Amino acid sequence: MSKDIRIKKGLNINLVGAAEQTTSKAVLSNVYAIQLSDFHGIIPKMMVKQGAEVKAGEPLFYNKNIESMVFVSPVSGELIEIERGDRRRILTLKILADKTQEVFSGAAIDVENASKEELKATLLKSGCWPFIKQRPYDVIANPDTTPKAIFISGYSSAPLQADLNYVLQGKEKELQTAITALGKLTPGKVHVSVGSSASPLSAMKGVELHNVSGPHPAGLVGTQINKVDPINKGELVWTVSPQDLIIIGEYLLTGIYNPERIVALVGSSVKAPKYYSTKIGSEISTFLYASGVNEENFRVINGDVLTGSKSKPDGFLGYYNNTVSVIPEGDDYEFFGWNKPVFDKVSATRALTFSWMQPNKKYDLNTNTNGEHRAFVVTGQYEKVFPMDIFPMQLLKACMVKDLDEMEQLGLYEVAPEDFSLTEFICISKQPHQKIIREGLDLLQKEIG
Repeated sequence: MSKDIRIKKGLNINLVGAAEQTTSKAVLSNVYAIQLSDFHGIIPKMMVKQGAEVKAGEPLFYNKNIESMVFVSPVSGELIEIERGDRRRILTLKILADKTQEVFSGAAIDVENASKEELKATLLKSGCWPFIKQRPYDVIANPDTTPKAIFISGYSSAPLQADLNYVLQGKEKELQTAITALGKLTPGKVHVSVGSSASPLSAMKGVELHNVSGPHPAGLVGTQINKVDPINKGELVWTVSPQDLIIIGEYLLTGIYNPERIVALVGSSVKAPKYYSTKIGSEISTFLYASGVNEENFRVINGDVLTGSKSKPDGFLGYYNNTVSVIPEGDDYEFFGWNKPVFDKVSATRALTFSWMQPNKKYDLNTNTNGEHRAFVVTGQYEKVFPMDIFPMQLLKACMVKDLDEMEQLGLYEVAPEDFSLTEFICISKQPHQKIIREGLDLLQKEIG
């Protein structure tokens, strides 16, 4: 099989506001937060009480179903708040950071000579294990299972997403250490996908390297899994994002948990889009206002514009995010907007729209959905931007009616909500595709396991 992955189906959404390739250090955050919504399906059991003093890298809670899986503090300080929701479910942990940071040090490990069990135990107790996700179900990997392969996507194709070739520079040693360790956790291959030879990942040893090209969603790891080694019932693959590899590698080399992130602050509402060095869970305001915003009515998106979640300017950086997007809030309406030619929007159709004539034009889009929720109709448009060997419309409908047999047969094991972000963007019915897929995955996991 060819090691090249060429995607023809898809859609590039070129937006104004790409980050300039310069990195500044963000202002130190006073408060850091761990948001439990980032860990889908995890039931936390607290290991420290509110008001306790913790060190950076010290365990805060563990997974009730897998007690060896711990989640650690990104900084040292006081656990000032445990925010709870319905039935006292934990929502957010907030830590008031110390002026002088103290580190909860572990022991470095000789990756080359370490056994599989030693590596697993180290990743679990260090708090690095949550960076390893699994498919099916798109949840944190179960350490008691063995994947048939591990996939790492070093190619970013989502709108305004952080350039991985840039943010990974100078981290080759940490990347190689993490990849060597992961290679011992699977009997299969570690598949690494890159967009060009300039990627630091292209020089890694012990991997199966794939060159990816094509429009979005070529950069999504789900697309790459589908083209290289599709998932069948009963099979597992693990995935890790490149910036998380750096955290894993640094811990294995030094015994210190350092949750540093190079975050791209992007979007047309940002005056000077650029990269900032910060930590997981930091306040977004610590770097948002350093670049300035163009208008008062804007939306902060924790992640990219297709898969990210709405956040407040004083919200906190998501656990897995390396992009913060800021675009105009689309709460205004155009008079007869549905009945006139459109020159300033992206569309997958040619009905009164002209973006197909200028594929390289950059657009200043807002959050307006340009329509309301309506009947789910067959258009044939999803198949034009969905490169997997899966019928997207049929799978979405199977999830909506909770038909487990159809969900299995149509390939739900292979997908994650992000794989349907592009079909959601072009959906004329304004259906929440990612939410539908998430609910389908949850049901499948509950009923079948």
